[in-house]
Amino acid sequence: MAERIAQTVRTYLERVAAGQAAQIAELYAPDGTLEDPVGTEPKQGREQITEFYGALSGLDISTELLTLRIAGDTAAFHFRVTTRHAGGASVIEPIDVMTFDDAGLITSMRAVWGPADVRNEPKE
Repeated sequence: MAERIAQTVRTYLERVAAGQAAQIAELYAPDGTLEDPVGTEPKQGREQITEFYGALSGLDISTELLTLRIAGDTAAFHFRVTTRHAGGASVIEPIDVMTFDDAGLITSMRAVWGPADVRNEPKE
């Protein structure tokens, strides 16, 4: 189970970097939930989750997994997202906590970060 979860996390980060909303949503169980960031209205089901990730479409994004911990059906991971734009880049390093079903699909995702965690870097 741990290797299946680790692979789903890696695939999730690849798809986030590619801005593939529908493909990201496919990693979720049909009734999966997403709360990003924690404290916002949770999204439930693949339709709402696809809509949420639609904001990534067309952006120049890269992701890097920094730390991954897996216990039972739960993964917690720290990663970096860099979004490049005309003025430079925005960088954030959230910590996501995900739970998974027996098929390795995400049943819940909670992203721990806040506006103060976004770092803007000028273009070099």
